[in-house]
This record gives sequence, C-alpha cells and structure tokens, in this order.
Amino acid sequence: MDSMLSPDITELARRVVEENIRIGRTVALAESCTGGLVGAALTEIAGSSKVLERGFITYSNDSKMEQLQVPSDLIETFGAVSVAVAWSMAQGALAASRADVAVSITGIAGPEGGSEMKPVGTVVFARAIRGQADDEPTAELKRFDCRTRADVRHQATLCALELLLP
Repeated sequence: MDSMLSPDITELARRVVEENIRIGRTVALAESCTGGLVGAALTEIAGSSKVLERGFITYSNDSKMEQLQVPSDLIETFGAVSVAVAWSMAQGALAASRADVAVSITGIAGPEGGSEMKPVGTVVFARAIRGQADDEPTAELKRFDCRTRADVRHQATLCALELLLP
C-alpha cells in the first residue's frame, strides 16, 4: 500500500504538489472539520516540502481566534461555519505564514451539530492569495449530501485540494 489515504485524494494531492512545484508556489492550510487531512494528503507526496509551507488545525473557535486572528464578532455573528469566518481563516493563515496561497476549510461533519440553516455536510472553503486585494473574497459554501462523517471529510478534502491547484 503506497498511501494511507484513498486513491482519489492521493492522486489529486500529487497533482497539487507537482503543479505548484512547477510554478514555484507555496501553500498554507487552515483546517477545521478536516482535522489535518488536507495536510496529510499533501505530505503523502514526495516533494511536498517544496509546496506545503505550514498548516493550522483550528478545530475550536478559540484556536481560530488565537492562531488565525479570526475576530470573535465574526464567529458570534455568522457562526464558525460561514463565508466570513472561512475567509478570515484563509487571510489569517496567509498572514501567519510565508505561503503564496492559503486555503481554509470549516464545516459540520456530523453526525451531530447540524441545524436547519446549516445541516450536517455544510462546509465552507476560502482561498486567499498573497498580494490579491482583500475586497474580493474567494469563498464558497457547499452542502455535501453524505451519509457519514468520513464521507463529509473526504469530500471536503477533495474540494480543498482542488482549490490548491494553480
């Protein structure tokens, strides 16, 4: 067995590493519901040290505020699973690193924790690029129709890796 992770994740991670090496770009991650899976996927690939600058696993709201400087009022107003918080997480990861691009992931993997407004499977992604104007946030809320926590995290990992492609 070449990888601990599923072939689709490993293959996409390989593309992310190879394509970012080719253009000389480094990345940072701010992961919540994926708990480090995106970073784990990248580090399965030889040469990933040329691409992955650092990763933050900010599962709790306190860690989002402390490590990524996410303002508490954003979390109180919009909730941790929101475009505003995901964008702030990505910006914070960029500010706390030397990376060229940062991707953040925050969501509800389940089986509990969902609501009518934000059901289980709701995951928000954001990408911040160094030097790009802050007034144009790149963030997207997705609702994965998954049966299990593992499925939500799997789909979220794939989506985050896609955002890391040049």
